[in-house]
Amino acid sequence: MPASLPFRRALLIGCALFHLPASALAQDTVVLDTVTVEGSGGGTGNGTSAATGPVNGYVAKATTTGSKSDTPLIEVPQSVSVLGQEELSDRGVQKVDEALRYTPGVFAQPFGEDTDTDWVYIRGFNATQTGVYLDGMNLYSYAFGGFIIDPFLLERIEVLRGPASVLYGGSNPGGLVNSVSKRATGDRIRYVETGIDDDPNGYVAFDLADKLTEDGVWSYRLLGKVKGGDTDTDYAQNFRGLIAPNLTYAPDAATRLNLYANYQYDDQNHVNGFLPYYGSVVPAPFGRISEHLFYSEPDLDTFLNRQVLVGYEFEHKTDDGVTLTSNARYGHSQRNEYGPYFYGWYDSALGYGGFEKPVGPPFLLNRLNFDHDTEVDTFTTDNRASFDFTTGAVDHTLMAGVDYKFFRIDQVQAVGAADPLSPTNPVYTNRLAPLYAPYLNEVIDLNQLGVYAQEQAKFGDGFILTLNGRYDGVWIDRDDRSSADADYDSRQGAFSGRAGLAYEFANGLVPYVSASRFFNPQIGTDASGNGVVPEEGEQYEIGLKYAPTFVDGVFTASLFDLTRRNTLQSVAPLFIPRTVGEINSRGVELEAKVNIDENWRVTGAFTAFDLTIEDDADPTLIGKRPFLVPEVLASLWLDYTVKGGQLDGLSLGGGLRYQGDSYADNANTLKVPDATVLDAAVRYDRETWGVSLNVNNVFDKKYVAGCQTAVTCGYAEGRSGLLKAHFNF
Repeated sequence: MPASLPFRRALLIGCALFHLPASALAQDTVVLDTVTVEGSGGGTGNGTSAATGPVNGYVAKATTTGSKSDTPLIEVPQSVSVLGQEELSDRGVQKVDEALRYTPGVFAQPFGEDTDTDWVYIRGFNATQTGVYLDGMNLYSYAFGGFIIDPFLLERIEVLRGPASVLYGGSNPGGLVNSVSKRATGDRIRYVETGIDDDPNGYVAFDLADKLTEDGVWSYRLLGKVKGGDTDTDYAQNFRGLIAPNLTYAPDAATRLNLYANYQYDDQNHVNGFLPYYGSVVPAPFGRISEHLFYSEPDLDTFLNRQVLVGYEFEHKTDDGVTLTSNARYGHSQRNEYGPYFYGWYDSALGYGGFEKPVGPPFLLNRLNFDHDTEVDTFTTDNRASFDFTTGAVDHTLMAGVDYKFFRIDQVQAVGAADPLSPTNPVYTNRLAPLYAPYLNEVIDLNQLGVYAQEQAKFGDGFILTLNGRYDGVWIDRDDRSSADADYDSRQGAFSGRAGLAYEFANGLVPYVSASRFFNPQIGTDASGNGVVPEEGEQYEIGLKYAPTFVDGVFTASLFDLTRRNTLQSVAPLFIPRTVGEINSRGVELEAKVNIDENWRVTGAFTAFDLTIEDDADPTLIGKRPFLVPEVLASLWLDYTVKGGQLDGLSLGGGLRYQGDSYADNANTLKVPDATVLDAAVRYDRETWGVSLNVNNVFDKKYVAGCQTAVTCGYAEGRSGLLKAHFNF
């Protein structure tokens, strides 16, 4: 159907934004002096490749995320964004979802700042649980069972937009976030970083690495961090401690084995209570609820997380040119949460709450007490072989592999009563009634075994053909300890596929087209007690990638049409799960990442969606726009560093972020307004030390990031400052 007027207007604005840096770069070729960087872990030792190692400034030229092999970014037939450690540091990033604020196609932190979860939506779909990866393997989560990775441990963060089940098995249809860890490479690193924000909340972190043997065959890297203090929410504090050692064995250029582990402990209070639409987006009779309001009980509120990850990465190139890769990881997480949370407004006359609009005076917020004990065990392994060969005028890279994913969650959840709370004069008693009997007491096992193959063929003096095929078997078993009648097991199989064709011109211009089919397993039972079928669908994408010869940069433009079927819905009046939902996401994404010269760096992004509910248990919602996700996102970050002279080492950075309006309900009656914020940074770096100040949301714009119904809204992060210092020795 024809694009709506706002969609066309957004498309024109985005094209202008994307063209701006390109036109500014249409100048004479810039020749830079050779710069040698020591202690960066740049893969010059016994380790990481250009596709997994440090990024040069803001521009990565290779990735493994879109192909499971070291592939030039412009040759992947889908949109891929890469954020390197330097860009993350320049923006003072402290969480993975915060890092993605400047990435096209991604709506990050939809409920505002949340210290215990990385919230990410890609191309309109929630990637928080099924679209999070670490070093190419899924960090699958379900309910409250999952993992959170501190960005200090990461070399780069990569986003593959669009379906990826053909490579990784069942995953979020909108795309995935793959974090790449820092690894021992034989380089010598002696780095200490400390910082404090305006809450105040401070941290100290270290990164130590070197050769263990003189010949560099064995090398190590040890990372650690301790942080804690107040938060932006009244009465809420947090503490984190983590340690992450890894060891690399590289006896020759053809063999590399890395052994790694990390342990993380979190002890914190909850910070982002879900607020009602009336009182946050629009004022209640008394005004708006404070963004600093604590919704729990200060002495009772609890969030504890203990997680450990242990694994290996192995790669060997045989004498006959075959590359063998084997990766495996075990993870264990134990989470405990306790305390009340908001659920709508309270009616004092009726003695209960949950209402969308305030009732009163006295205008009290309704609260429910909640507790869960969750334990997760997960094991993933991926084993593949690839080799290059030529047939006639065609150069081939063929890869085949098998991977396996196991996920077990043991969880108990219970609720109880809690006194309502005044948003203008909160009184905390630190007393809570006993919880009701658990409404959920279960163990769920998910096993997924997949076999896959990929062909990358180059021919015709520029054509690049990518073909992928995969078959997965999925087994889900549920043991309900509260009722044997609710036990179930599900056995399913699914095919995934992708075909992409690109042509690389000599000037670095690469147009491409791709089509893919995906699936994503779902946990739950239908009215007959049988396991629900997986989500499935397809995507069509056309795009243009450009890595110009006259400047160090990568530009990407893509158009996509993505359909997601069999979305799980709880249907009233019995609220039995049914896989009846269907949503279409189509749109345009533009990105520019450029190291203009030795002084200037820029990253710009623009996204315009057209999200539509195609099928739903409620037929009145068909044709409407799904709640929460804005259809327009735009950002631009510019960074300048002085080279030479009295101000040598001084850097200034600034960024604009825009998110369009969204809806709080699928009926599209409650709108959440758009917002624009400014971020800024100033740094001063010398050879062995440096200091920096980052300020996000400089003008303290107060706005709601998003709403997922009229009683679950979240304020965006207000103004925050982070002062950092680092030392190399």
